[in-house]
Amino acid sequence: MKKQMEHVISRVEKGSIAEELGLECGDKIAAINGSEIEDVFDYQFLIQETYIEVLVETKDGEECLLQIEKDLDEDLGIVFENGLMDEYRHCSNRCIFCFIDQMPPGMRETLYFKDDDSRLSFLQGNYVTLTNMSDHDIDRIIRYRLGPINISFQTMNPKLRCKMLNNRFAGDALKKVDKLYAAGIPMNGQIVLCKGINDGAELEYSIKKLTEYLPHLESVSVVPVGLSKYREGLYPLEPFEKADAEAVLDMIERWQQKLVETHGLHFIHASDEWYILAERELPEEERYDGYLQLENGVGMLRLLLNEFEDAMAEAKVMPFILHRQKQPVTVSMVTGNLAYPYIRRMADTMEKTISGLTVLVYAIRNDFFGENITVSGLLTGQDIVSQLAGKELGCRLFLPQNVLRSGEDVLLDDMHLSQLEGALQVQVDIVKSSGYDFVESILRILKEES
Repeated sequence: MKKQMEHVISRVEKGSIAEELGLECGDKIAAINGSEIEDVFDYQFLIQETYIEVLVETKDGEECLLQIEKDLDEDLGIVFENGLMDEYRHCSNRCIFCFIDQMPPGMRETLYFKDDDSRLSFLQGNYVTLTNMSDHDIDRIIRYRLGPINISFQTMNPKLRCKMLNNRFAGDALKKVDKLYAAGIPMNGQIVLCKGINDGAELEYSIKKLTEYLPHLESVSVVPVGLSKYREGLYPLEPFEKADAEAVLDMIERWQQKLVETHGLHFIHASDEWYILAERELPEEERYDGYLQLENGVGMLRLLLNEFEDAMAEAKVMPFILHRQKQPVTVSMVTGNLAYPYIRRMADTMEKTISGLTVLVYAIRNDFFGENITVSGLLTGQDIVSQLAGKELGCRLFLPQNVLRSGEDVLLDDMHLSQLEGALQVQVDIVKSSGYDFVESILRILKEES
């Protein structure tokens, strides 16, 4: 029998119901309306009503029952030590494409944890395989009307899915999608494409089967497998070439044209890597259906370019266009090889628009994971330092925010920003993945230097 988690309060919000009731850090929520709390979804569901009874165990070990009258859906103002209010579920698959298996030794322990927790799909947007989900989990999603749930399909061929996930239950897990569909739960999907495995005819079949879940399955992305240099002993996979990318895009765009005519949306989307590999122009904004798959790298570059154009068109740029800098200003930027041509294009536009400005853009080769890894989010401090040592960096070096550990000033290899600044002898500013922030960050430096 599963041990009941202790839901310990770590913070009480100022002016909240919890503060008025005298709840403190270290107190525990034992039950609400007589029901034990399995996780954060139980908690959020149980506190919705206008009258609730909360059983509290104080940090001194005493129990008290609080009777609370409040507005419908009003929050209690409690932050728990464990945001999920339960243990995280470890992935039971051994996927042939898993990037965590391709990590070098010696990194921090948390980077090796494989999660496949459906609750993180709702809280953080993670994609899950459904293999760790029980009928009870599915029933709770339907009961609480949770959505959208993000699903890693990989293939709609049950036998092939078992092979790709190295899990004999992976094919049967697809049946859970039928139950979610019947209940009208919104879903998004993902296919990690592996050359010679689930591409070609298999991809065609998967797309066809997935369209049967429209409209509740709102979108599906197709992303190429990420291959690091640490693949010794793993399933042999090959990188995609230009001809492969062209074939993938031709198939996806054919399906998009058909689905727009029949359902009014494009549904199946190729990540930005395919267009770069195929040396094709990015699709126009309308083809991304509102950027439903942005976190999978679908439309990220198109959005960046559009935001940049909007920012440059705003009136606040005019003073820098009309007023020549007293002295030339040079700044530098770091990016991965994937986005480099687009960042360089934006930098060229700013240089041509604003007299006296130089924007140096450096594409950092990923020596840490291998040259096949081209996204900026997997760059390390050591690669940045080694490749920028001795280079002209100007008065400021801009780093994309996704090189940092969430909420911290630490890069993937545990190098602190202060260490990077010391090694390169330049002040570092963090820039969000936004065309607006790109422009505003440079204008801020120009203002400081004028």
